Amino acid sequence: MRTLLTLASLILLSACGSGGPPPPDWKTDAADLIGRYQKHALLGENMLAERYFQQAVAATGGAGRVAETARLWLVRCATRRAMLIDDACAEYAELAGAETNPADQAYYRFLTLRWEGLDPALLPGQHRDLVRAPADKRPGLLDRIDDPLARLLDASLLVMRLEADRSTLALATETASVQGWRQPLLTYLKLQQKQAAAHNDTVESERLARRIRLVEQSLAKP
Repeated sequence: MRTLLTLASLILLSACGSGGPPPPDWKTDAADLIGRYQKHALLGENMLAERYFQQAVAATGGAGRVAETARLWLVRCATRRAMLIDDACAEYAELAGAETNPADQAYYRFLTLRWEGLDPALLPGQHRDLVRAPADKRPGLLDRIDDPLARLLDASLLVMRLEADRSTLALATETASVQGWRQPLLTYLKLQQKQAAAHNDTVESERLARRIRLVEQSLAKP
C-alpha cells in the first residue's frame, strides 16, 4: 500500500538518496511505522493503528526531533480528515510552535480549511489545483488526482467546507471501496444513504444498506 505514503512523504523521513550514508534507524522506523498507522487506521483497526502511531512518535521523540514528531501528528490529522473525522490538529500546532516551516504550516492550514490567502505552491502537488480553483469547480477536479488517499482527503475536505456535490460522495465512496478502506467507506456509504433518503429514493437506499451491512460485518470481525 505504497500510495499511503503520499501523505507520509511530507514528514521527510524516507531514506536519503543513494550514494550517501544509510539513514539512522529512527528515520526508517518512523517512516515504516507511520505507514502502518495509516494502513490500519483506514481499515478501521483503530487499536492497532494507535499502537503503530505511538511507536512512530517514540522513534522521533527518542531522537529529540521536534519538527519530525510534529509532522507525524500532521500526517495523523490528514489521515483522520480523509476519513471525515474532524481532527483539529491541535497536537501538531502545540508541538510545532516556532519550529514549523512554511510548507508544514501551509499543509496545516490546508487541513484545517483555512484556504484564504494560502499559497498553493507550498502544498504537495496533488492538492494545489483544488485550492486555486473557485469553489464551484473544485468537485470536478477530484477525479484528476491519481493518488487515492490524496483524492479521498480532498473529497473529505470539500465535504467539510460544504462544497461537495453528489459526485464528490460517489467518487469518495468508490475510492475507499477500491482500496478496501473500510472506515471511510462506511462513512461515505452512510452519507450517500442519507442523501438517498432525502430524495425518497428507496431503491438506492436499500442498495446502500446492503453494502453498509457488509462493511459493518467486516469491521466487527476480530
